[in-house]
Amino acid sequence: MSDPIIYVVSDSVGETAELVTKAALSQFDGSYMVLKRFPYVEEISHIEEVISLAKMDNGMIVYTLVKPEMRRYLQERAKKENIQSFDVIGPIIDELENMFQKKPLYEPGLVRRLDDEYFKKVEAIEFAVKYDDGRDPRGLMKADIVLVGVSRTSKTPLSQYLAHKRYKVANVPIVPEVDPPEELFKVPKEKCFGLKIGPQKLNQIRRERLITLGLDDQASYAQLDRINKELEYFDSIAKKIGCEVIDVTNKAVEETANIIIEKIRKK
Repeated sequence: MSDPIIYVVSDSVGETAELVTKAALSQFDGSYMVLKRFPYVEEISHIEEVISLAKMDNGMIVYTLVKPEMRRYLQERAKKENIQSFDVIGPIIDELENMFQKKPLYEPGLVRRLDDEYFKKVEAIEFAVKYDDGRDPRGLMKADIVLVGVSRTSKTPLSQYLAHKRYKVANVPIVPEVDPPEELFKVPKEKCFGLKIGPQKLNQIRRERLITLGLDDQASYAQLDRINKELEYFDSIAKKIGCEVIDVTNKAVEETANIIIEKIRKK
């Protein structure tokens, strides 16, 4: 006697129906059934093919079909041919329709699209970490956005915020004693953004940072003459790149990010 078969039918990939079926089967210790997945079932002829196979094999059908007419057709055909069938997603859609008092989209594959967006976000976050603070200049040419600025101009948190919006961001610190990587000047200027800040504000931020670290807030790093020197050097680099410069003195990270996103979209 051949093993019993469950036909997993979906108008998308079929992962959801298969996962639910396997979860149910796991509750029957020692029991085994063959699973055969039928993805992208979007036509009546596809349903007829599954019905024919299930009838021949005395199998069962588990399905996730979002379009009502396809669900009804499979349900009616299975009942007529005395085939056991189970609708995984239909009842939930119907209940949610009643709850929200609005019509569903009835578009197959939307979950998978959401998953793709999630993985794009993860990839962008990993990119931002890998190419933070000029660690690897090779990332500059791969980035969607490149940020340049002196220390404490929110390059890292801004990179992470933009990464959550699925932009791959690299950032480069500008220090007078260190020449910027050659790759920075090869980046298309429309992808590059300089972050400018007022010297008094930067002085305050750096002093607070030193205190937080338990260091002397009178260190050279937080002195106005040093800050002015860095900002002058930053201006020269930004001019050489030809990039747009954003004054972040009194801006939250979210505000700066929205400015950059808007400019990127326009370009």
